[in-house]
Amino acid sequence: MGKKGILLVNLGTPDSPEVKDVKRYLDQFLMDERVIDIAAFRRALLVKGIIVPFRSPKTSALYKKIWGPQGSPLLYYSKIQAQMLQDELGDDYHVELAMRYQNPSIESALANLKAGLVESIRVIPLFPQYASASTGSVMQLVMELLSRWPTIPPVSFVNSFHNHPLVIRTFAEHAQKHDVASYDHVLFSFHGLPERQLLKCDHTGSHCLKRDNCCEQLTDVNKFCYSAQGHDTARLIAAELGITREQYTVCFQSRLGKEPWVQPYTTDVLKKLAAEGKKRLLAFSPAFVADCLETVYEITVEYHEEFKALGGEHVHLVESLNDNPKFIEALADLALNH
Repeated sequence: MGKKGILLVNLGTPDSPEVKDVKRYLDQFLMDERVIDIAAFRRALLVKGIIVPFRSPKTSALYKKIWGPQGSPLLYYSKIQAQMLQDELGDDYHVELAMRYQNPSIESALANLKAGLVESIRVIPLFPQYASASTGSVMQLVMELLSRWPTIPPVSFVNSFHNHPLVIRTFAEHAQKHDVASYDHVLFSFHGLPERQLLKCDHTGSHCLKRDNCCEQLTDVNKFCYSAQGHDTARLIAAELGITREQYTVCFQSRLGKEPWVQPYTTDVLKKLAAEGKKRLLAFSPAFVADCLETVYEITVEYHEEFKALGGEHVHLVESLNDNPKFIEALADLALNH
């Protein structure tokens, strides 16, 4: 029999930090109907007429600040993760890496698996918490591409791994390097989403945003809710570290536009904590498994400077899962057992 195919998919990154490549990346990313889920005509006007032309030079400048000799941190660590997983699983498996946007593309990765005559394909979107705009988008594109194959092998997907014990343990171990007790408060800052995308995931229509703290506990009703899964991730990491609920806050960053996004916003939480006299903050970004623009720059630089301007002293980022062998064990478990 042939090898078993494993497809790892992360979000993506420009091919270079230059404006032309950032434009191409943002255009593909933001034109995704699951990312900006509005009518196609309005989305095209917004993305191609406003966001990409005006945002690309600014985003390019930010990418240049984090771009290293090996390129984008996200792609660099994703390649390492794929190779480490290949080594962990051995010769009976064929591991491919893809990015949902730009390169290496999902289409090319699937073509490599097809050429390798794999007997099955296991798709692992590298997003711990499920969101339609990330995991859902990966699943949709993979299914669309595979639907064109004359022979479709057995295919399975990992929906989320927000509560995987090894993922939780790895985040906690990374935090323990920084003497958690020396900080005044802990932030779990997740990438934001428009509130309307959370509402779409509530198939009952009677739970999401209908009462306070609707995401605090994971239930059958909100089990696919990005915010509820994020709260669960934070709760589990805090428990691993022995942190009480009063010692940490779940918040959401990277808001785009003026419509309501998932709250509280990280910037508002920084203002509140500074007003309370907090000086040193330890920040997790548990929506990402590899350091990227949102962690290396947005938290480490922007939020740190914002907090200092408010009277705080320091916002310190807990590094992402990156090349930690324990995370590779988690990926192997997802490939083999879930």
